[in-house]
This record gives sequence, structure tokens and C-alpha cells, in this order.
Amino acid sequence: MLNRVILIGRLTKDPELRYTPSGVAVTQFTLAVDRGFSNQQGEREADFIPVVTWRQLAETVANYLRKGRLAAVEGRIQVRTYDNNEGKRVYVTEVVADNVRFLEPANRDRDDGMREPAGGGAQGGGRTGGGQRNNNSNYDPFVDDGKPVDISDDDLPF
Repeated sequence: MLNRVILIGRLTKDPELRYTPSGVAVTQFTLAVDRGFSNQQGEREADFIPVVTWRQLAETVANYLRKGRLAAVEGRIQVRTYDNNEGKRVYVTEVVADNVRFLEPANRDRDDGMREPAGGGAQGGGRTGGGQRNNNSNYDPFVDDGKPVDISDDDLPF
């Protein structure tokens, strides 16, 4: 089974950063994604997709993305339910992102001191990351440091 989604769109408002009672960061934002066709009046329509990010990715998104910015989101669709104040069951469909890419440079007209992380994006811990992380945003584990790479034939998958 497969549950993966990739979206490209613009943020409809600034991301909302919150913390769970146990201190885990979570950010919510909505991505406006244009449809690939026009309606009968010749106007383009958009879908407004709720997106959730967690942990370090949530903090990075909250720090660097703003309303109107173009971003690519990769993640999975999640449907959750809860009972509202009137006792009605509410269904929420959202994308839980594990990778967010910033697709355009920050607005150069405003100087709010914000700088994007190197590489123009961020990746979450979920299945794609994990383990220890280097907090230096310029860290490149594949940089050519001039040393030979020690790989035995047993390490190669072919």
C-alpha cells in the first residue's frame, strides 16, 4: 500500500506554531494549489489543502515560510476524527508533511532578518530521517573532503 502526496502551492497565511503538552513542536498551514483547468467562466480555481508538520520541520517552517510563499510539500494524507462541542463527529483530512521545499527566495523588499536554511528546504524526522542530527544548517554529509571513501564490495547492493 502507498500513501504519498506531493503538492506545490502558496501559503494562504503564516504558519501557526504550537507545542504539545510534552513540548513537541507542531505547525499547521494551508496550501493553495491551483487546479490544472479553468472553470466555465475561464477562471482558474484552487484547492486549499491543510498541512501539518512536526518537530524540527515544524520549527523550520514556522521560521522561514510566510503567507504567499511558494512551497513544495511531500508527505502522506491523514484522516482523523473528533467530537465537537455539539457532540457531532468531525472528520479532518490533512497532509502530514515530512519534507517541505521553499521554491522561491524570501521577499527582498522586507528586511526582517530572516535567512533561509541552506538548500532552500527542510526535511522532517519521520521515516526519512531519524537518529542524530547535526544542527548546523550548512552541514553536508556528502561534501568532498579529499579523503578516499572506504567501501568494501560487501557494502555495495549490486
